[in-house]
Amino acid sequence: MAEKITKEDEALIESARDVIRDAYVHGTHYVGSAVRTTDGTVHTGVHVEANVGRASVCAEPVVLGTTVANGNSSDEIETIVSVRHPGPAEDENEIKVVSPCGVCRELITDLGAHIQVIYPGEKDELHKDDAINLLPNKYIKSYRDVHLEE
Repeated sequence: MAEKITKEDEALIESARDVIRDAYVHGTHYVGSAVRTTDGTVHTGVHVEANVGRASVCAEPVVLGTTVANGNSSDEIETIVSVRHPGPAEDENEIKVVSPCGVCRELITDLGAHIQVIYPGEKDELHKDDAINLLPNKYIKSYRDVHLEE
């Protein structure tokens, strides 16, 4: 069930906007993400576009990896949001919240189905919901469960 956006969520969105404002390079970096952990710490990251498409990396895995690299467990990841900077040919100048792609939804739910995702709905109204609710009928039999954990 989607939840209302809080003042803390609005600040998280602004952190994502700030990182992409600072890092924006047309054709290289145009999506920024921010994660808030349970202690209120915010981590940010940007996507990296490559000439070879499959070498590109979305902003969500970048910021999730940064959050973990900075000492947080996946259980401590509370909320994630991504924003997109408009390109020079676009009429719109606003940096808007965007939904994570399907692959990123898989990654987020693998780290924690509880992680809250902020995403746009109709008329750009913002929503927040558990990652698992954005990925119905998720494949959940993981390699780790079958082969690595006893």
